[in-house]
Amino acid sequence: MSEKENREEEQAAPEQADEEPVCGQEMPAGANTPDNREAELDKARAEAAEYKDKWIRTAAEFENFRKRNAETRRTSYQEGRADILLKIFPVGDNLERALMTCDEQTKKGIEMVLRSFKALLEGEGVEEICPVGEEFDPKECEAIMSEPASDGVEPGYVKEVFLKGYKKGDKILRFAQVKVTM
Repeated sequence: MSEKENREEEQAAPEQADEEPVCGQEMPAGANTPDNREAELDKARAEAAEYKDKWIRTAAEFENFRKRNAETRRTSYQEGRADILLKIFPVGDNLERALMTCDEQTKKGIEMVLRSFKALLEGEGVEEICPVGEEFDPKECEAIMSEPASDGVEPGYVKEVFLKGYKKGDKILRFAQVKVTM
């Protein structure tokens, strides 16, 4: 072969980086030896494990965020409804006061309105706190007046309710204002 053909053949032949060294030749730097390939594989596995761990943590954080957000929305909705109920309670108080001072014809109309008011509260799961004759419970009542216990009446009991209290489940929406014996 001529020199020209040898040069063309060398240029046309692709270079192979993974060639095994010929006896007596040194391997070029960065050549793929079995040890070097194993180290790269270990490095890639460690990197993959790190990315997987980050992905799992991110997915868990997002799930926790989603649950917290749902809980916050639910709580906000419940608190908003409770705020509206607090504004409605004085209407019921005024209806009961009007019931005590009106004539017979007006009384029937007020009783009908009061029944629908109580049905509304019941539909919302709201219960009245009216502890007359029960032991004073500071978790449900606010003592605004006291009087000495008379014969046959024990101290620490609710004698009179000035303003009804309301609760929804375990949450007190409005404390009952009461007179307590002492």
